[in-house]
Amino acid sequence: MSLLGALMACTKDTLTNPLDAQLETVLQRLSPDGNLSQFILPDANDLAAIPAGKDNPLTTEKVELGQLLFYETALARDAKYKEGEGTYSCATCHVPSAGFMPGRPQGIADGGVGFGYKGEGRDQFKIYTPEEMDVQGARPISVLNVAYVENTTWNGKFGANHNNIGTEARWGVFDEGTAINHLGLDGLESQNIEGLKVHRMNIDDFVLDTMGYRPFFDNAFEEWEEEERYSLKAASFAISAYLRTLLTTEAPFQNWLKGNQEAMGTDEKRGAVVFFGKAGCYRCHKGPALNANEFYALGVNDLYQTGEAFNTSEEDKRNLGRGGFTNQEEDMYAFKVPGIYNMGDSPFYFHGSSKRSLREVVEYFNNGIPENVKVPQERIAPHLRPLSLTGQEINDLVTFLDQGLKDPDLSRYVPTSVLSGNCFPNNDPTSKSELGCN
Repeated sequence: MSLLGALMACTKDTLTNPLDAQLETVLQRLSPDGNLSQFILPDANDLAAIPAGKDNPLTTEKVELGQLLFYETALARDAKYKEGEGTYSCATCHVPSAGFMPGRPQGIADGGVGFGYKGEGRDQFKIYTPEEMDVQGARPISVLNVAYVENTTWNGKFGANHNNIGTEARWGVFDEGTAINHLGLDGLESQNIEGLKVHRMNIDDFVLDTMGYRPFFDNAFEEWEEEERYSLKAASFAISAYLRTLLTTEAPFQNWLKGNQEAMGTDEKRGAVVFFGKAGCYRCHKGPALNANEFYALGVNDLYQTGEAFNTSEEDKRNLGRGGFTNQEEDMYAFKVPGIYNMGDSPFYFHGSSKRSLREVVEYFNNGIPENVKVPQERIAPHLRPLSLTGQEINDLVTFLDQGLKDPDLSRYVPTSVLSGNCFPNNDPTSKSELGCN
């Protein structure tokens, strides 16, 4: 080697951060092909690279329509009371500024009023009893990076394929909504057809003509017969297409993976090494979305135990997790591994909102002691065991989760307006005042 070559090599070695090299080595070892690209999310406008649902290829027309429908409060046509009509949207329970999650422990669609700052101010509309409110017995999961989710909801009950192959005898029997799986679609498209009905939304002439959505359905589904073109199925396909583009591509960790070593600070990098190393988080949180289409019992408390939830109880079947759908003993109390990007945007964690900070989550896993006495010890996943992390490692891991995995600009996925001109994500008088729509 020439003297110049030796000097250049020395300079390169001097400039290389050993922590970057360590993290790269760890990730290469975990990658199936040794390439960091296994962890990189596609760009939101690269529709060909984003996983699409069965029979629902992604198009710009569908994504455009789906974005509008997701925030459109005019879809709330079938509210329990007239006062609730046109007051909520899909984004009521999937608030962008809250990481596309509720800003409170439990989402409230029909039967709620108010918004607050990030959805934390939503509460019971007093003309509704708790039994009449549209709420769920488990916290809504973030829809960020949902393109990588095969069977949706905490128990994975939606979708005819993947994990649900072999569960056909359950569809529509103990949960009427899962009859939708007989259409043969994937989880997101199946759930959104059923979800529009459950959340008392509709596509009718008022939405199509008075609100002006008919041309958008025509553009997105021009090859469909009219009977299906203006249907909940078409609306679901459009919303699902939009949701599949909600990708956290601007998170510091994503930018680091793409070559910008300055995207993460030292604490975040150390935390990433702990995440993919000693803490073993990667065993469940893997792939581009850092999620898994797998189910584990972690023994956390249920939503009713918070004392802050409506219309749920100890008898709620959602407390059984996957077992509430399959009725198989080995699935009892096991819940889906969620994606964890932007988890720091809303301070409620696990299916029951039982933890209120990322530090509490990390400490729960580090202690490895289940808290829910109703979950038998033999059902607890082997992953839940003491991790023996040091105080510094806990701090670094929390920093990585909170900052390294935070896409700072989710507002790019939000429209400036919807066709109705309504306030969104909520359109009740209280929300309109709090959102500055008056």
